[in-house]
Amino acid sequence: MTLNYEKTNIWKNATQEQLDKIYDYGERYKSFLDSSKTEREACSEIIKQAEENGYISLEDALKSKIQKGDKIYLNNKNKSVVLMIVGDDLSEGMNIVGAHIDAPRLDLKQNPLYEEGDLALLKTHYYGGVKKYQWTTIPLALHGLIITKDGTKLNISIGDEENDPVFYINDLLIHLSSDQLKKTLAEGITGEQLNVVVAHNSKFPEEDSKNPIKDNLLKYLNKKYGIVEEDFLVAELQIVPASKARDVGFDRAMIAAHGHDDRVCSYAALEAILKTNSPSRTAVALFVDKEEIGSVGNTSMGAIFLENMVAEILSQREDYSDILVRRSMANSKVLSADVTVAYDPTFPEVLEKNNASLLGHGVTMAKYTGSRGKGGCNDANSEFIAELRDLFNKENIIWQTGELGKVDQGGGGTIAYILAGYGAEVVDMGTGMLSMHAPLELLSKADAYMTCKAYNVFFK
Repeated sequence: MTLNYEKTNIWKNATQEQLDKIYDYGERYKSFLDSSKTEREACSEIIKQAEENGYISLEDALKSKIQKGDKIYLNNKNKSVVLMIVGDDLSEGMNIVGAHIDAPRLDLKQNPLYEEGDLALLKTHYYGGVKKYQWTTIPLALHGLIITKDGTKLNISIGDEENDPVFYINDLLIHLSSDQLKKTLAEGITGEQLNVVVAHNSKFPEEDSKNPIKDNLLKYLNKKYGIVEEDFLVAELQIVPASKARDVGFDRAMIAAHGHDDRVCSYAALEAILKTNSPSRTAVALFVDKEEIGSVGNTSMGAIFLENMVAEILSQREDYSDILVRRSMANSKVLSADVTVAYDPTFPEVLEKNNASLLGHGVTMAKYTGSRGKGGCNDANSEFIAELRDLFNKENIIWQTGELGKVDQGGGGTIAYILAGYGAEVVDMGTGMLSMHAPLELLSKADAYMTCKAYNVFFK
């Protein structure tokens, strides 16, 4: 018996076969990231892969008697998804892995386009917790949905392909920054200064145009996409970094990309459930929206679309009643699949090292999140995390514990408390990472791979 506890370094102990699996997984994950820059794109990609693996929509599934082993998906308004493999008795509960597919970014305001200083620009409103100064002077892409007056839906993606133009947010030149540099980092760039440069050409065929650059751009957009300025009022358009996921380091052991939080856990849950077949207990992978702004709205975990799906399926039973739905939710066991902070040697002062996630040491279990005095957290029960310890140790899953920084330093939340509100057993478990909420975030391929393995054995 080993009396002392030490975390296990995946890289140090991996065989060549395991290393190959880690790097292969990294390639699949990078491909998912590049195709899923927004929650709508992630939703579409998840459903595409699910259908390729035999999943059918809830609407189609309800046309006949649902049986054990059926693979069903629910598309909730093209922004959140449920994947379910039906087990023996749904009322006995589910094994749920719940991740979120939204990420910090800049949203365009409803009336965004204006011209000033011989530039056409777009006004933005940042989404989620961001350091605003990080979004200046980097190449940016435009993604989202535009609906024209005739009802045509246009999926927009500009800036990620090699021949695409990119977009740009200005910062003040160093030569004139004496006043700006006296401000705090939070004040150096304000939300209203996050204006995206989108055009400059003022050559316009009509005379007396007060805004020739803007008008020129609108003519181009109308010719190419068939849109008019009013279409911006009903659009959902996002500004994201114009870059593909890239390997980091000479050893290519890490990945830098936009949206690791929380698409690393989302992809892990997706691959994990796609590799699961006929579990005795119903398996569910949740991919939800709006976590970064408090889990509000009808596509977030705060909505009851999962509960409604369970009710739809259970309603096929002759003994159906509302109590079966409540029983199913309360009897469930949940991994709240969200990232956590990993130890950063550049900023050691914000972390308590004994209780910090270490890069390359496996998936991280966080018994609690919250802020300072555990405010707003779930704080998992010891019985449940002991059960997970036994499962992961038995299945050779390399895992560790971690918390989101020193006690009085700050903190954050996840969807864990929402699912716990049903009476389910819930604990946060996800990938440790660096530079969280930056335009490009950083993580270890080994941790991403082990996160997927952990979710897979939990489903099984």
